[in-house]
Amino acid sequence: MNVPHWYKNAVFYEVYVRAFYDSSGDGHGDLRGLTQKLDYLQDLGVDCLWLMPTYPSPLKDDGYDIADYCGIHPSYGTLDDFKSLLDAAHARNIRIIMDLVLNHTSDQHPWFQAARADRNSPYRDYYVWSDTDDKYRGARIIFVDTEKSNWTWDPVAGQFFWHRFYSSQPDLNYDNPAVQEEILNVISFWLDMGVDGFRADAVPYLFEREGTNCENLPETHVLLKRLRQFIDENYPGRILLCEANQWPREVRPYFGNDDEFHMAFHFPLMPRIFMSIRRGDAEPIRWVLEQTPSIPNNTQWCTFLRNHDELTLEMVSEEDRQWMWNEYAPDPRMRLNLGIRRRLAPLLDNDRRRIELANSLLFTMPGSPIVYYGDEIGMGDNILLHDRNGVRTPMQWNIGFNAGFSNAGEIYAPVIDNSVFKLREVNVETQHGDPSSLLQTMQRMIAARKKHLTLGCGNLEWLDCGTRSVAAYSRAFRRERLVILNNLSDSQQSVNIKISGQTFTDVLKNKKFEAVNGQLQISLQPYEYLWLEG
Repeated sequence: MNVPHWYKNAVFYEVYVRAFYDSSGDGHGDLRGLTQKLDYLQDLGVDCLWLMPTYPSPLKDDGYDIADYCGIHPSYGTLDDFKSLLDAAHARNIRIIMDLVLNHTSDQHPWFQAARADRNSPYRDYYVWSDTDDKYRGARIIFVDTEKSNWTWDPVAGQFFWHRFYSSQPDLNYDNPAVQEEILNVISFWLDMGVDGFRADAVPYLFEREGTNCENLPETHVLLKRLRQFIDENYPGRILLCEANQWPREVRPYFGNDDEFHMAFHFPLMPRIFMSIRRGDAEPIRWVLEQTPSIPNNTQWCTFLRNHDELTLEMVSEEDRQWMWNEYAPDPRMRLNLGIRRRLAPLLDNDRRRIELANSLLFTMPGSPIVYYGDEIGMGDNILLHDRNGVRTPMQWNIGFNAGFSNAGEIYAPVIDNSVFKLREVNVETQHGDPSSLLQTMQRMIAARKKHLTLGCGNLEWLDCGTRSVAAYSRAFRRERLVILNNLSDSQQSVNIKISGQTFTDVLKNKKFEAVNGQLQISLQPYEYLWLEG
């Protein structure tokens, strides 16, 4: 499994363990259940699973509030279950990365409990305290819909503590060398067990300095270079994936000189894919890629359409944010913080053409794609559930009891089954037997994405095709070239591209197209996409 730069041509799959499969009958998905479903993931073609947090936690933030970095929440199983999952995944050539929540812990973590109880405790300096709430006023509040300040008064400690997220998640103090050592120990614990890397949560906020916005500070990069060096020296082949919801130019330093993160999410690209599809105009995608600087050869962007959080609109203008809300979240219940709490299929009105088109863009843009569990079968969402829970409902395996997710009389969240997202159609078993299903289409896309290295490693060149309604570009690497055509509009579009070569073959449907006198002329149906080799 120790293949250098394996992540550049990998397809990732985000798993919410609680939602995937319940092996114990308690109504909650677990590690043993995920292990039992690895054959499905292998057939789908994914190379690496990203697991949402499975640590012990009070679950005020679905596990991102960690109470023990080196354990497993009892509802998910045991450390032995986790090791069995790793072994079974590796036997199928599937890697696993975990969430590493660097910025904060739960207020129930023993470190914080010791810190608040005694000013003289060595753990006091594991967190950031103040006698007033006047410090670091330049730092924005991230959860503007729930938090009024980044400081919260703790009556036991007799001081305010600092938090960039929920008040139940106190920030760690990375100015304390002991905290840095603790995190290195955590990294060692999981990498020694066999984990293939980490998705590092909320990395821009690790340090605080007066007179700044407390984001992307130089001290942060010093720490991250230390973590990367530690991993490279002791665990070669393992990766760090950066979650920094920032502009590409602000994320670029997190790659360093190939000495910080191996990968980073490309947040601003995601909403502009939805903009382009709704407007029938490739310009938003072209514009954001033009704002994206080059990165070191051994690093990679990570692209996505949806994940466990809201569809964030932080990286768009206020005008575009209002437009996105009006177009994609007309019901106020669909909105959360500065985003939209909806799944992929509902966002695209359950229109198979547009769902496939969005995935065509995902799989052919520069970077390695992540698929959110259930989106490969077009699962719906439930806006009646609190917070982000509406996009974290049980995986739908078949048309049986609880969609085959669990045999429990009561499960953690209801299965989606309504007049639009009918369970008899939106489940793995039904779609597995239908060659025309979304699931099998996704399998073919993933197989093609992995076969053609140019989609993971090649450059992108935009092609003049005569209309902005078609996103037309070539991807080239070594001797391979693919020409990608995506009709973003609801009308037929004719394209005319000057190009070298004569015969082009759609790698997804094996349909051939001939260029005549250096001109490739093709008529694209509404929302049609082609991946042409030639």
